[in-house]
Amino acid sequence: MAAVVVVATRLLRGSGCWSHSRLRFGPSAYRRFSSGGAYPNIPLSSPLPGVPKPVFATVDGQEKFETKVTTLDNGLHVASQNKFGQFCTVGILINSGSRYEAKYLSGIAHFLEKLAFSSTARFDSKDEILLTLEKHGGICDCQTSRDTTMYAVSADSKGLDTVVSLLADVVLQPRLTDEEVEMTRMAVQFELEDLNLRPDPEPLLTEMIHEAAYRENTVGLHRFCPTENIAKINREVLHSYLRNYYTPDRMVLAGVGVEHEHLVDCARKYLLGVQPAWGSAEAVDVDRSVAQYTGGIAKLERDMSNVSLGPTPIPELTHIMVGLESCSFLEEDFIPFAVLNMMMGGGGSFSAGGPGKGMFSRLYLNVLNRHHWMYNATSYHHSYEDTGLLCIHASADPRQVREMVEIITKEFILMGGTVDAVELERAKTQLTSMLMMNLESRPVIFEDVGRQVLATRSRKLPHELCTLIRNVKPEDVKRVASKMLRGKPAVAALGDLTDLPTYEHIQSALSSKDGRLPRTYRLFR
Repeated sequence: MAAVVVVATRLLRGSGCWSHSRLRFGPSAYRRFSSGGAYPNIPLSSPLPGVPKPVFATVDGQEKFETKVTTLDNGLHVASQNKFGQFCTVGILINSGSRYEAKYLSGIAHFLEKLAFSSTARFDSKDEILLTLEKHGGICDCQTSRDTTMYAVSADSKGLDTVVSLLADVVLQPRLTDEEVEMTRMAVQFELEDLNLRPDPEPLLTEMIHEAAYRENTVGLHRFCPTENIAKINREVLHSYLRNYYTPDRMVLAGVGVEHEHLVDCARKYLLGVQPAWGSAEAVDVDRSVAQYTGGIAKLERDMSNVSLGPTPIPELTHIMVGLESCSFLEEDFIPFAVLNMMMGGGGSFSAGGPGKGMFSRLYLNVLNRHHWMYNATSYHHSYEDTGLLCIHASADPRQVREMVEIITKEFILMGGTVDAVELERAKTQLTSMLMMNLESRPVIFEDVGRQVLATRSRKLPHELCTLIRNVKPEDVKRVASKMLRGKPAVAALGDLTDLPTYEHIQSALSSKDGRLPRTYRLFR
């Protein structure tokens, strides 16, 4: 103990042995930092004297930021966005998806997603395609939504010619062999089983809310292949669909991190005058139906008590999603609706984070913070070319379903009320921040370019969108919310639905001034 005290005393007093050790190590052990006296009176905001002036990368005018679009003779659109870096993301986006399957078997788009990057006229197998991409450090992916199918490749920019030729072959020359179709049947069957067993009900509820909101039309058609159709879909069925929807005028070749002229040359070389595997390049019967919002309810009674077993099982919950029609992404009201959705925010009952995680959004402040028994309250906004849907998803114990639904209907009614200036500014800032942060990613820029050009033949740049967000006023949010509340609701319910209010009662609550459900009286419980 005495030895420890002696050492501490020497350190505090600056003993001789410390001084000698500093001298022994010499000047090389002593370093003077800029904050230690070398530049004592220069603030950090001013350049240091004697330091070379930095040279930053510059662009020659605003045109370097613009998305360039060229239309080929066959109607194919080629769009590119400049971006510094060694790698590029290139892909083909097509106006094709489950909304166009009204005259076909539901599930074709789901099958095509699984069959993507399989054998083609030039490549004997998927492995051969992957080996070709690996030479350029490339990866590939295919995703389908209700209205768009996207084939994408990220690879070294030097391999652009190879990438475009491969994409053209994958999209227009797939073999669709019996073996590949059979393997896809198994993959689809597995995905459907997984969808019904997974603890997270959000994908299934999203499917159900669309089915309720757009009964048997366009975006209300099944996005996932129904079980009864798995065995019915074959090469002939797929070709009949591809013949109508995989035509050049419905496609965009988009690229990020590539020279526009080089991309156009590759498109002319590999996508102009090509005879597809299904024969004719002319569409015969294209569905141009406009989405018809119907409203309604979709219910699925299910025992949720054993969804998540283990040492910390998720308690049995009932999940409700209530939605109202908003607007398409082509309308001016799309931006106010996006701000409203951000203002509602929400999430799970547990979230580690601060304001950036939406902890000051309405669904946190008014719902999750006040009602400890609610496990989730989240706002979603789905928007399409001709319609949109603003939804709130909530989860709670089956015994408190009625109270949960009333809390959600009250929040919908409050959307049409007074909008606080502080919460509006917070929502606008958060939306702008999220937009700009996402657009740091090359694949996200690619998807944004492709989707916008596919829908409007042009692209709004980020700074234009930020200006539109900044210009949203409280009266804009109140106006779009009030308009939305005049429509019929769409309801999706999953789990134990014993205490679920009737659709008529939910509709009545959303038509009232306070969002309360009509009182019900029971002689026996």
